[in-house]
Amino acid sequence: MSAVRVLLADDHTLVRAGLIKLLESMPDITVVGEAGDGLTLLKLAEQLQPQLVLMDIAMPGLNGIEATARLARSCPAIRVLILSMHQNEEYVRQALRHGACAYLLKDAAPMELEQAIAAVLRGEIYLSPAVSSGVVSDYVQRLRSDEPAQDPLTPRQREVLQLIAEGQSTKEIARRLDLSVKTVETHRSGLMKQLDIHEVTGLVRYAMRAGLVSN
Repeated sequence: MSAVRVLLADDHTLVRAGLIKLLESMPDITVVGEAGDGLTLLKLAEQLQPQLVLMDIAMPGLNGIEATARLARSCPAIRVLILSMHQNEEYVRQALRHGACAYLLKDAAPMELEQAIAAVLRGEIYLSPAVSSGVVSDYVQRLRSDEPAQDPLTPRQREVLQLIAEGQSTKEIARRLDLSVKTVETHRSGLMKQLDIHEVTGLVRYAMRAGLVSN
């Protein structure tokens, strides 16, 4: 049986190094690449076509939840395991809603990571036991149902909002997203009008609640 191809995304170099060493000590696992942000991860995923992505949430530019959503659209066969320090239920809910198959806390034991990977490769949903008890069946039924997601923002709006919350200027956002300054300004004003938030600090707080950036 050929080894499972794994791609790793985390913005901390030492964390990636430790995870790579741990993953490659597991039978039938090969780490084919690593990324420090969501945009790089998406490019590598298309190039390398891994079977599994281990994804951090808090990454600059494009966070793990948004990267998961894009990956689900562009490469639906790739399974995503979120590996995060955040135990907040909102992060778990957003991760599963946007296509993740598993959510594991970073303080989990190595054996639990191995169990989570095995479950995901079997096509199952896996949540770390430390995340609120009794939510697995509820998430599967409610978040993967045919009910429309209650997210008022488009993927582009969420991307712009994250960069605003990270403190990027309008010109920096325009350059990063390959947009005109005027287009970014339109997105910014549209966000404020749509969310009824009229100051940048309010947008930052909204982005934190939505899991786009960490506290």
